[in-house]
Amino acid sequence: MKTLKMLLPIALIVLSFSASAQTADEIVSKYVTAMGGKDKLSSLKSAKMEGIMNVQGNDINIVMTKVHNTGLRMELDVMGSSNYQAMNTKGGVTFFPVRGMQAPAPMEEEQFKAALPQLDLQGALFNYKDKGTKLEYAGTEKVGTNDAYKLTATLSNGSVVNYFVDTKTNMVVKTTSKRKVEGQEMDLETTYSDFKQNADGYWFPYTIVAVQGTTSFDKITTNVTVDSKIFEQ
Repeated sequence: MKTLKMLLPIALIVLSFSASAQTADEIVSKYVTAMGGKDKLSSLKSAKMEGIMNVQGNDINIVMTKVHNTGLRMELDVMGSSNYQAMNTKGGVTFFPVRGMQAPAPMEEEQFKAALPQLDLQGALFNYKDKGTKLEYAGTEKVGTNDAYKLTATLSNGSVVNYFVDTKTNMVVKTTSKRKVEGQEMDLETTYSDFKQNADGYWFPYTIVAVQGTTSFDKITTNVTVDSKIFEQ
């Protein structure tokens, strides 16, 4: 009898872990379907995103170019000066003359590590197991006025990112993470809204709100030819 009493809570714990894992996979499956399905996501190889970033009331032209798991380049036209940040899988570089920089400088290690997930154009949740990501269902939370599933992802590089998936649209509407900036840990939150399909039928959030400001894209072209050298400058 004593043995049975001990086995019962153990069995319940195993069942609860199994249910959580299954729930996480179900949520990811709904997300993939909402984004167009496995075949559609797998065919997304590059994107060029053009729009406006509003920073403290100032509108800045922004062009972001991504090649899946290869590189990212963000170009900002600020008060007539050309500023950019570029990275690939090995490292990154930043050049912001508007901040008084005279020459490009390497990205800080923590900044580079935090930005690496952005190279995954198809989304970190898609085929997450193949990427070495561990995913845990962490209940639901409010994002704005809507409920969202919370998925805590531990990426292969050790970074931890929380993904919030809207329970109605099954789109990722928010991410949260932590990052060290100048020795201090910061909470980072990014929200995604205004989801639309571009001309090629791929879904994107056309409005992104992050610590830097609000970015509104008006044009997103996909599977464009990109010279990978632009990620090395």
